[in-house]
Amino acid sequence: MLASQVSTFARGDATISPQSTARGRTVVRATIEAKESRIGKQPVAVPKGVTYTLKDNHLAVKGPKGSLEMSFPDTMVFTEEGDSIKISRANDTPDARKGHGLYRTLANNMMVGVSTGFEKKLKLLGVGYKASMQGKDLNLALGYSHPVIMKLPEGVQVTCPSNTEVVVSGYDKVEVGNFAAIIRSKRPPEPYKGKGIRYENEVVIQKEGKRGK
Repeated sequence: MLASQVSTFARGDATISPQSTARGRTVVRATIEAKESRIGKQPVAVPKGVTYTLKDNHLAVKGPKGSLEMSFPDTMVFTEEGDSIKISRANDTPDARKGHGLYRTLANNMMVGVSTGFEKKLKLLGVGYKASMQGKDLNLALGYSHPVIMKLPEGVQVTCPSNTEVVVSGYDKVEVGNFAAIIRSKRPPEPYKGKGIRYENEVVIQKEGKRGK
């Protein structure tokens, strides 16, 4: 308890006010003021070519890449400021403080997604490992006795610049990241030779193989 109070004073978000009691003793009371989230207080920019509607904390955005909508809790307050949206807390309850930065990020991802989109790149490492598009499905050869055929979810596009590269793109960051993770799970990198499917620039820590006596 004492340590948490000391850290609070060090951050400068607490005020100390001495008060006198009936017996003449002075009691020091600390009033803690909740600071605004560094991420949450940043305005959400509305890119050119993107339109949105905001009603009763329900945000719907539409842009060149697609459209998204989401309902936000009552702990958040939306304020329109020109070409941006300001998200603030309705109160200082724990739920409002914890969700401030999160909901600001989700709203920003919606704006970025419908305007420029998101993408995840994966690489296939291994002898005979190949990726190609078979119509609208993704065909993976991963060393199994059968090819791995994957159907694309709605709103997600997949391209194969080469037979060892897969690019997942779309306007919904959650769907893009989720489908990329599913592709990787079909043959995760093994720890000895590093064979498998990995994200671009992913570092795979390899183990040392067993040595003979």
